[in-house]
Parts: sequence; structure tokens; C-alpha cells
Amino acid sequence: MPNEEIEPIRWDNNHLLLLDQTQLPGHQDWLTIDTVEAAVEAIREMRVRGAPAIGVAAAYVMVIAAGSIETSGMPEWLNTLDHIASRIATARPTAVNLGWAVQRSVDLAHAANSPAEARQLLLAFAHKAKAGDVATNRSIGRNGASLIPGKGGVLTHCNTGALATAGYGTALGVIRAAWEQGKRPHVFCTETRPWLQGARLTAWELVQMGIPADLIVDSSAAWLMSRQEISAVIVGADRIAANGDTANKIGTYSLAVLAKSHNIPFYVAAPTSTIDMAVANGDEIPIEERSPEEVTTLNGRRIAAEGIGVRNPSFDVTPCEYISAIITDQGVHKAPFELALRSAVHQAKESDG
Repeated sequence: MPNEEIEPIRWDNNHLLLLDQTQLPGHQDWLTIDTVEAAVEAIREMRVRGAPAIGVAAAYVMVIAAGSIETSGMPEWLNTLDHIASRIATARPTAVNLGWAVQRSVDLAHAANSPAEARQLLLAFAHKAKAGDVATNRSIGRNGASLIPGKGGVLTHCNTGALATAGYGTALGVIRAAWEQGKRPHVFCTETRPWLQGARLTAWELVQMGIPADLIVDSSAAWLMSRQEISAVIVGADRIAANGDTANKIGTYSLAVLAKSHNIPFYVAAPTSTIDMAVANGDEIPIEERSPEEVTTLNGRRIAAEGIGVRNPSFDVTPCEYISAIITDQGVHKAPFELALRSAVHQAKESDG
């Protein structure tokens, strides 16, 4: 395990510092964010990514927004903040944590008596969200570690480690917790086209933690499953519907289908804040489509024929019937998911005060 924790989000002297994930693993560059425009660009361009990390970053961006409004009259100040909040909340549509953090900040601001008091409340909330996310992730890890086999292979998709959160990680955090308990599964991580979060980020984190792992191309999962080299699959989530349908990085759904076909358990690990009880099922989850250039180019070099059409959905939805269990900070939840998830959300709200 690393001597120094990976901390991708920091607040220093009224500035938001983000570890630029587009530069990993080659360079560890930090972005200094002091405007809303720079923050929205960082979120859209995936310089900060992962649903929990986006949520924590958004909370700090709301602090920056609050400090950027010049008027002192409270009604006008709140009206301006509401408009800025709408812009921040739509930077990426699929991850529910972004909208959650922005709305919580807006609610706190509207409960304040002055802009100065509002900014203090928002900063306190952002700090609490960051610390709470790390604590939540450690709870997810403890809750899910028992599901990880002591030996055999565990497959994970995209990046769900410390880089995708405020620290520790969700699905990768479960694997880490299992290792901390003495289990020794062999980890497989997918490359995760087209942004290669698995190859660039998850592989880097696994090396930092000293956990043996193999990087695989996305299309090799079925072959490894057929050879009984994979005993479990664990992924994260960007939004979980009330019935358990789960939106995650594109390619997750296909892994779930493959796992079910090979009788391999398929687990989702995410904080309770990722559960959206206002969304009945996966059909209601908005799916972000990104630029065609992400598919047609690699490192700035075109790899596809000019004139070819491109579809580039960034996420897909895994139907709940393919999910063996959903691991949250409130426990391990199994079907029927709606009742279990509703109870988890209720418990989380009670513990939050």
C-alpha cells in the first residue's frame, strides 16, 4: 500500500487545486481553478472525473461562484448565484453527484442572511463533502471486501479509485480494502476506450498501491471469463435509478451480460449519494454523448477514415437484473433493489443529520 494517499482535489488559499487527470500517468500536473469558467472547462474536458470527485469539486466551485458575485443585495445575489449554479450543474449530465452538490449548495445559500454568511456555509459544506466522501469510500470498501474472493481474478472497468473520488475510491476501494484484509485476488483492469481511464489511471493507481494487476483490452473480457480466470466483476456508478438500474462508463453493460452468461457475480460499488430515487429506472437517466474526435483520434493523430460517422456515448445503463449486489456506505444491497436502496438513502439522510 502507498505511503502517501492520492488526493486529487485540494483547497488552498481560496483556490481549488485539481490533479489534471488528462496528463496522467506521464505527468502529475495541478490546475489552479479560481473562476467558474475554468472549473466548468475542467469538468467537461475530464480534467477532473468520476462522479464522487465531480461532486466534491462542484461544491468548491460553488464557493468560487459565491465569491465572484459583486452585488451585496441578497435577492439579487441569490438570483445571480442560481444562474451560475445552473451552468455548473449541466457541465456533465449523467453523474448525479454534480447536481446533488450544486443543489445542496444553493439550498444552503438561500438559508443564509448575507452573501458573506452564505459563502462561509458553502465552504464548510465543501470541506464536509470532501472529508465525508473519503469516509464514505472507506465504508464502501469495508462493506464490500467480503465479496472479493481471496484468490482468483477480479475484473474492474474504467477508474473508480482515489482519482475518481476525494480519496480511497469506490469499486477499486473495495479491492484495496480486501487487500488490506489479507486477501490476494489478481486484478484485471480494462483499458476503457476511448479515454483509456483504465490504462492511464487505474493501472497507475494499482502500481502505486503495489497490487499485482494485468491491463487488458476491453474486448478480451469474454475470453478470460471463458477460461475461468475471472471470479468476480466490480464497477462503479455515475447514477443508480430507484429500481437498481445503473449508469456507468460505456462498456459496463456488456461486461454485466458476459458475467451473467458465465455465472460470475457482478457488483456495483458507489456512495449512497449516487442513488437517484427520483429516477424510476435506467430509461430516465440522461446519457452524455461526447465529441467524435475522442474516437477518431489518439494522442492528436487521426486513426479513423475521414468521413466516417461516429457515435460516442460516454455511459451505458446496466439493467438491475444483471447486478448481483450494490455496495454502498450503508451496506450490501441485493434484489429487490428498490426497497433496499430506499432504505439506504433514508439511513444516509438520518446519519447526515
